[in-house]
Order: sequence, then structure tokens, then C-alpha cells
Amino acid sequence: MFSDIAPLLIVAVAIILLLGLIMWLKLNTFVSLIITAMVTGIMLGMPLSKIIGTIETGMGSTLGHIALIFGLGAMLGKLLADGGGATRIAHTLINKFGQKRIQWAVVTASFIIGIALFFEVGLVLLIPIVFTIAKESKVSTLYLGIPMTAALSVTHGFLPPHPGPVMIAKEFGAEIGQVLIFGIIVAIPVTIIAGPIFTKFARKIIPEAFTKSGDLASLGKQKSFKIEETPGFAISALTALLPVFIMLVSTVVDLVTGSPENPEGILGFISFIGEAGTAMLISVLFAIYSMGINRGYKVNQVMDTLTNAIYPIGMMLLIIGGGGAFKQILIDGGVGKTVEELFTGSAMSPILLAWIVAAVLRISLGSATVAAISTVGIVMPLLESSDVNLALVVLATGAGSVIASHVNDAGFWMFKEYFGLTMKETFLSWTLLETVISVSGIIFLLFISLFV
Repeated sequence: MFSDIAPLLIVAVAIILLLGLIMWLKLNTFVSLIITAMVTGIMLGMPLSKIIGTIETGMGSTLGHIALIFGLGAMLGKLLADGGGATRIAHTLINKFGQKRIQWAVVTASFIIGIALFFEVGLVLLIPIVFTIAKESKVSTLYLGIPMTAALSVTHGFLPPHPGPVMIAKEFGAEIGQVLIFGIIVAIPVTIIAGPIFTKFARKIIPEAFTKSGDLASLGKQKSFKIEETPGFAISALTALLPVFIMLVSTVVDLVTGSPENPEGILGFISFIGEAGTAMLISVLFAIYSMGINRGYKVNQVMDTLTNAIYPIGMMLLIIGGGGAFKQILIDGGVGKTVEELFTGSAMSPILLAWIVAAVLRISLGSATVAAISTVGIVMPLLESSDVNLALVVLATGAGSVIASHVNDAGFWMFKEYFGLTMKETFLSWTLLETVISVSGIIFLLFISLFV
């Protein structure tokens, strides 16, 4: 029996080791992650000759996914900030919604942006705007950051065209339209609960975190503007939302045409520019003009802005890569296989089982996408003899895959570094936030299953 759950116990020991290195020995976070990944690989019985290769693969796959987006997103955000666009957007939202409802402005904008963008893209786009709004409103960045990340995370876990829900729906044979409809029905109340409502709770349990201004160094030196010196709201909003529009058009075309595997001609071109990296590059080039040259800045000044955008994110990228290395060690070390064996042959409701399996995999492995995809193979046999609504099983898998993000997830480190939090504060804000999203999501889904 012990050998059956040994990998899960090793995961627990590894997490304790990582926390000890960072919190008690005060070791650099990236170094701590790499040490923990190595020790975990040894404890899981991986051949010593494979451990470094696995760490490199984990770093490469994680940074390969987000480094391009992260770098271009940092440039776009810096251009918006230095060109005055972020200040104009912040002023306009504050004036339209009012100081008391500024959280709702942020959560609404984040939800809309989150539908079209990957979590990481939405985060790097919104961070400079949220920081500017917080500064102008004289509120904590975390006060606005929690609703922002709640909206982005909910859309990432529940709504097509995000890769998780789309891939799961395809594997289960669920109707993508139903997934989208039920996803929106669940996503809106979950975002409200995990955003503005949870923020009130978080302020009581970690009040010191709400006194911090966030890690503005990650955005570089900030310029101050008088409102009359800033560009118009329309051009500022277009610059910020251009990648959203580009990806949204590509997504709509994919849905209408059925997403051919290797599109050619005009469909191939639309699919190409709709890729996150291409859309971000186009948006940066547009921002060079709209926030730079069109504002009277010289080309060398604009290029200095791009350079200054990249310097501060170096350590953050290493930390995120270190989280990816730790995640890969857990995957290659067989932790996912252990979870699969635990749940094989279960007679539980497919909706609840999908959520539990995805949750355990998420906590064990760190990757929401890997957890969701792995859950499909475990739950699939149960669906053959069940009349459960497949769209609800898809959404339950998505809900489980976002639970309790912690040290083996890149999102944990992004949130911690951007908002300048301690490990304890990150657990009590980000990790708890993701858990609220997951638990409230499955509750709503089980309620809906009573009627469909």
C-alpha cells in the first residue's frame, strides 16, 4: 500500500523542502527550485543520467511557451506606460466607473480580455494598466490584482477557445457550443465570487499584503504624465487590445471553419497571425508607432523603451523556468501514473470524478493543461456507460485543473513576483484564489447537472 502512494508522499516532502530553502534558508528562489527538482528526481528513483535532461526539458517547454509572449508583452506594456496610454486608460476607467466601483471596471475588462487571450498574455498586458489604475486610485495593486487574475484564470479554465477546454471537449466528444454556453453560465458567478468577494476576505487574513505597491521594478522605471499630455483613449485602448482583436478574429474563423488541422491559403494566414506570438509582435510594432513615433519620440528613444522593458524580467523568467523544471520532474518521475492507478475502476459520478482526478493531478504535477489532458484517459471509460452531459464533464475537468496552484506552477511565481508578496502571502492569496475558483465551479456544475 505504501509503495502505491509513495510518489505522492515524495511530492509532499519536495514541497516542504522547497519552502524550507526559500523561507528559512532565504536561498534564491530559482536556485531553490533547481535543487528541489534534482532531489525530487532522485527520491522518485529517476536515473541520475536523466535528471538534468528532464530539468532542461521542463525549463525549455515552459519558457518556450511563455518567453516570447512574456518578452513581447513586457515591451507592449512598457510602450503603453511610457507613451502615456496606460495613464489615459486608467483615468478613463476611474472616471466612468467611479472610485468605489473601480474593482468592477478591472474585473469586467479582464474577463473580456481573458476570453480571447491565454492567461500569461492577459497578465502581462494588464499588469501595467492595473498598476497605473492602482496608483491613480490610491489603492493597493493586490486590491485590483486579485479580481484581474480571477477573471483571467476563470476564462482560462472554463471557456473555449482556451486550449484546455477545447482539447478536453474534443477528446470527450462534447459539443463545443454547449461547453461555451454552460461555461459562461458558470464563469460569471465564479469570477464575482473569486474576484471582488474573495478580495474582501483576503484583506482580513493578509492585511499586510494590501499595503504593498507591487514589484514596479518588473515594469521598469515609471513615467508620470498630466492627463492632457497623454494620447486619446481610443488609440490607447486599441493599442492595448490589438492582440485581443487579432486572436479573436482568428478564433472565430477557426470555430466557423471547424479548425482544419493544416489550414492553407487565407485560412492559413489568419491562423498564423492569430498565434499568440505573431499577434503580440504585430501589436508591439503598432505600439512603436502609436505610443512612440506618433507621439513625437525619436526611434532611439522608443528602442530604449523596448530594451528597458526586458532587463527587469530576467530573474522572473528564470524562476518561472525553474517551476517548469520541477513540474517536468514530477511528470517524468511517474506521479501522474500513480494518480491514474488510484482512480482506475471508480464508480463515482463522472462529473465529480473528473474534478477530483484533475484536482489531484494539478496539485501533484503543477500544470493545469497536463492535469486536464491526463484526466481524460482516466475518466473516459466511465462515460461509455453513463448518460451524463459531456459538456459538464469537460467543465468539471477544467475546474479541477485550476485548483490550489502552488510552487510547481509557473502562475504561482508570476503572481508572487509581480505583486511583491512573500511565500505565505502568495499561498493565502493566489493559491486560495485558485481553490475558490475550482470549488465554486464544481458546486455550480453539480447544481446544473440536476437539470440537464
